[in-house]
Amino acid sequence: MAMRQQQLSRYRSCLQAGFFILFVVAPPLDIFRYDLTLGHFIVLGMPWTLGLDALIKGDIGASGAFMNVMVRGFLPLLLVGGALIWTAWRYGRLYCGWLCPHYSVVETVNALLLRASGKPSVWESQPLPGSQPKGRYWPVTVVVAAGFAFVWALSLLTYLLPPFEIYHNLLNASLSGNQARFLGIGTLLFFIDFMFARHLFCRFGCAVGLFQSLAWMANPRALVVGFERSRARSCQSCNNACDNACPMRLRPRTIKRHMFTCTNCTQCLVACEQVQTDNPAGSLLHWVEGEQAITVVARRPATRCNSKPVSGY
Repeated sequence: MAMRQQQLSRYRSCLQAGFFILFVVAPPLDIFRYDLTLGHFIVLGMPWTLGLDALIKGDIGASGAFMNVMVRGFLPLLLVGGALIWTAWRYGRLYCGWLCPHYSVVETVNALLLRASGKPSVWESQPLPGSQPKGRYWPVTVVVAAGFAFVWALSLLTYLLPPFEIYHNLLNASLSGNQARFLGIGTLLFFIDFMFARHLFCRFGCAVGLFQSLAWMANPRALVVGFERSRARSCQSCNNACDNACPMRLRPRTIKRHMFTCTNCTQCLVACEQVQTDNPAGSLLHWVEGEQAITVVARRPATRCNSKPVSGY
């Protein structure tokens, strides 16, 4: 690609930040939410119903009600779901790596935990090579994870109830019992997720991510991270930088089925580019698609840093 991976990574970070802000402000701006008090969606400031009230009033018949359900209910789901699946089939889990507000928290907490403990996850057995743990970052990590957890719980509540009512009740300490329980339990669950299971949830617990991965795996020519195995000797001077950089704790130099939950977040590409800065041949990891991608699906996994060169990707 013409744009260097580090520049692309910065662009991705901006998209993530923008989408996270959109996720938070969509309910108060009436961009999108479901109002339990009204019993219908609000989209771009307008009510979005299935139009069944007209059937109850006798203004339309069964055929009219069926068309309303298809046009107002099934068709939007088909368009949104179809666009998501097609994108995943062609490009992988781009939504996860480039837009998802949960994944942006995953990367943020990973970075803070790496500073605090030398490990991007509490489940890592050893600190990453070259890391310099600084215990003073532990309080920051916990506070940031708790802050994100509260924002997530509060945002989800405003997707279900009138946002300004929630904000007013919160600022005046007058939340109802159900509202307080939702915020308290939601914040606790999200805090546990963000501190201990964030990338595990992305890998094994997220239905949106799972369907994207299945669509991606169904297309052997889809965009995927490819490794130049013929230059594997260059990895001997590297301490698994690409593996260490992956937020999902995957190994980018392996075959596609072992990268089932790859989000195409570019972090492994950036790491390899940085390590190979002085290498005239450049990075060993590249995005590939089409016929080159098929070799990533079919080839045997690369070994660790002492890989011997073989032909092809």
